[in-house]
Amino acid sequence: MANHSPARFVLVLPLLGAGLFAQATAQTAPPFKAQRVDEDYSYLRDPALRQDELDVLKYIPLSAEGGSYVSLGGEVRERFEFFSNGGWGREPKDTNGYLLQRYMLHADFHLGSRLRFFGQFKSGLENGRNGGPRPPDADKADVEQAFVEAQLTGTAAQGVALRVGRQEISFGTSRLVSFREGPNVRQTFDGARLTVLQEGWRLDVFATKPVQTNRGAFDDSPDHGRSFWGAYAVHKLPLLPKGHIDLYYFGIDRKTARFDSGAGREQRHSSGARIWGGTEAWDYNFEPVFQWGRFGSGDIRAWTVASDTGYHLTALRFHPRLGLKADAASGDHHPGDGTLGTFNAMFPKGAYFSEADLLGPYNVMDLHPSVELHLLKNLSLTVDGDFFWRQSTRDGIYGIAANLIQSGRNSEARFVGSHTSAQAEWRLDRHWSVTGIYLHFFPGEFLRQAPPARNVNFVAVWATYKF
Repeated sequence: MANHSPARFVLVLPLLGAGLFAQATAQTAPPFKAQRVDEDYSYLRDPALRQDELDVLKYIPLSAEGGSYVSLGGEVRERFEFFSNGGWGREPKDTNGYLLQRYMLHADFHLGSRLRFFGQFKSGLENGRNGGPRPPDADKADVEQAFVEAQLTGTAAQGVALRVGRQEISFGTSRLVSFREGPNVRQTFDGARLTVLQEGWRLDVFATKPVQTNRGAFDDSPDHGRSFWGAYAVHKLPLLPKGHIDLYYFGIDRKTARFDSGAGREQRHSSGARIWGGTEAWDYNFEPVFQWGRFGSGDIRAWTVASDTGYHLTALRFHPRLGLKADAASGDHHPGDGTLGTFNAMFPKGAYFSEADLLGPYNVMDLHPSVELHLLKNLSLTVDGDFFWRQSTRDGIYGIAANLIQSGRNSEARFVGSHTSAQAEWRLDRHWSVTGIYLHFFPGEFLRQAPPARNVNFVAVWATYKF
């Protein structure tokens, strides 16, 4: 089966390419959003504004006056991945790569200005991976979102709305709460969310259970071993240029949690702030988080600090952006002392440090310089490097899902390794995009210890169509 996957992908690309230039899209049409639920097509009530050939699907009136309507949309993503020495040579060898397919379709019903129903179907398929699909690779068919939203007071721009049902949730830069765009199957939650928009503030209060991804058809269910709740507020910060501030609290309860120091019930609370904004030349994003709570019979004391700063050289050719990210997430310094120091990122975005997702933001320090070039109006190239160290030499390293990759109890080595990568993104029009990345990871002293790690090469190419 693995021998056919890359060949099929090579055959698919020309077919995709043949359709790329057949799509003539009005440049004035708004871009599709990462979360399709945030799109608003009520402006298409005016026939003069319907310029895209698929606008007939984006606004279908359900009433004579046009106040009630349904909007249809979807996504197809075909993604080829190849690892040499996957997991630093500790995973089964795969000489041909594998294909990940994502299919999504949604219907957004607006029943007047007060009531809304949003339903979204998903299918994630994996073909050709030696060792079978990873947890976020495959979900044959299921419900991604299905919720009812009621506008309790005011309007959608200034009022209070309640959303109940299965829904995607993402806050800030998706460091701690994300719908997990990179992997084949996205993350969703069952629960309720209250949104308040008032006097420049946006406040979201929610109580949910994460949905467990299962590989069969319509068998996803809420994870009764985990609960997740919190509040997230956003407001402008006039003290800084085009500044904003996010203030938030998250709570999570996991009946069974495992870290390098042991296993037990985890009841963790997170309080954080994010300061972000930018000018024509600069953009900035700083975010500290403190965590406390209970782990088994002991306490939790953990933290993280993250920064992302960019400088735009708009006067130069290709308008380069010079970027520097610097992150630190605490590890456990004294195993067995009754206090867990390992930071928990909870529901981080996929492709956190890179599309290869080799490491997660737990017990780590990293320094991440990058250069982004705009070669054409719709073609960008990003070249970067990332260097990783353990924050605590008494704790191990973890994957993106907080899974322990390698224990740190028997090593004093701090340097984990580094990677270099180049990623190109070509947005052919509003509907089509093609992205490719090559990454090489150099294991450091910690990973080179038993079992010894090998250099990793990672290649991914994917084409996405949205409507």
